[in-house]
Amino acid sequence: MAETGDGFHRGELTVIGRISTASNVTLVCDVDDTATDDAPLRVVYKPIRGERPLWDFPDGTLAGREVASYLISEAVGWGVIPETILREGPFGIGMVQRWVVGVDNHTDRGDRLDLIDLCPAGAVPDGFREVLRAVDDVGNEVSLIHADDPRLQRVAVLDVLLNNADRKGGHALEGLDGQVYGVDHGICLHAEYKLRTVLWGWAGQPLGDGLIADITAFAKQLPGAFADTLSEHITDTEIDALIERTQQLLDEPVMPVPRTSRPIPWPAF
Repeated sequence: MAETGDGFHRGELTVIGRISTASNVTLVCDVDDTATDDAPLRVVYKPIRGERPLWDFPDGTLAGREVASYLISEAVGWGVIPETILREGPFGIGMVQRWVVGVDNHTDRGDRLDLIDLCPAGAVPDGFREVLRAVDDVGNEVSLIHADDPRLQRVAVLDVLLNNADRKGGHALEGLDGQVYGVDHGICLHAEYKLRTVLWGWAGQPLGDGLIADITAFAKQLPGAFADTLSEHITDTEIDALIERTQQLLDEPVMPVPRTSRPIPWPAF
């Protein structure tokens, strides 16, 4: 991975805050690059030592899974995940990811629905898909919806490849640059089926030709040098499972339907 000249790979990380709602220690940092006079680069830093133990993922592997997920996103050619690396920080080795400046849909000019949102039950606006109906914390029946947006669909398809166990509503961000990004991929790439996502609105729908072409090209990369690169972060068994998921999606190019009684993460946002 080529190094950039903005200090992302080696510049000193200065912690400016912590995301308190995250399950693992998640720190917001500025990168101080003494080689330039540019404004500090904003990043997210998750030290391995701050990872919470999980029963189904080996300890100390979440940061590496984030990096592997980024590498896969890049190999498919979708640029869904912000640049992510392993590097030293104030609390040891951890995942460092470029910060995404997101669109603010809730301003004094009025509210606009987020890419993943809630609406009154059954009142799904044009351009959105309903995932499920539920009752909110004050007893109102609501629909969980997401945008019918090709940028977001790439995130959903990537989640199938990654076997993402935690695609919450807050983990898909609409950037000011017009791209839709996925973040928080620490519990991905397990060898066993783990897919939990709020992006079920395309379930059972055929994949478009462009998506299939990208996945086909990606599948050709998998068994060789790219698999060797991934092996720095995930096991051979997990790489084999990734190859199998990719081929299954090509053999049956349709968005999957839920296979378990717990198809979405909780909480959903």
